[in-house]
Amino acid sequence: MDFQELIRVRRSVRGYRPDPIGEDVLVRILGAGRIAPTACNLQPFHLIVLTDAETRQRMQAAYARDWFWTAPVILVGCAEPAKAWKRADGWCAAEIDLAIVMDHIILAATEEGLGTCWVCAFDEAKTKEILGIPSEVRVLAMTPLGYPDGIPRPFARKRLENLVHRERW
Repeated sequence: MDFQELIRVRRSVRGYRPDPIGEDVLVRILGAGRIAPTACNLQPFHLIVLTDAETRQRMQAAYARDWFWTAPVILVGCAEPAKAWKRADGWCAAEIDLAIVMDHIILAATEEGLGTCWVCAFDEAKTKEILGIPSEVRVLAMTPLGYPDGIPRPFARKRLENLVHRERW
């Protein structure tokens, strides 16, 4: 599928079949995240792949939505702010860097016929404790990864003229 079709068919999926994801497919998806651009190419991100039933069970304390855990794989996106590029005023690009990585992953998953759902409403402290994530690392996003169970609902977007400004606000 071409890029325009890919971005139009991507949906947030909230129901997954238990079918396993082939390692070759997972590597392609993770590889798409690896080649995502980051500020000054510093690559201040890490991805944690969760497939172990016990770990996933413990992680429900950090995000308790049942639908989320029906996917066979959960990806946890982390960033190291201290290793990210900083603007002269101190602003740190770590969150944007990880957002680009996650977007590459989500689009690559869509191309593979998999569903995802970007989630940020989890308990970061519990996630760090359960997964042994160092204190200086931020957990910024998670997504389930799996074959959709059903057809995701359509989405609505604002009109382009309500979002884009030319020359001035």
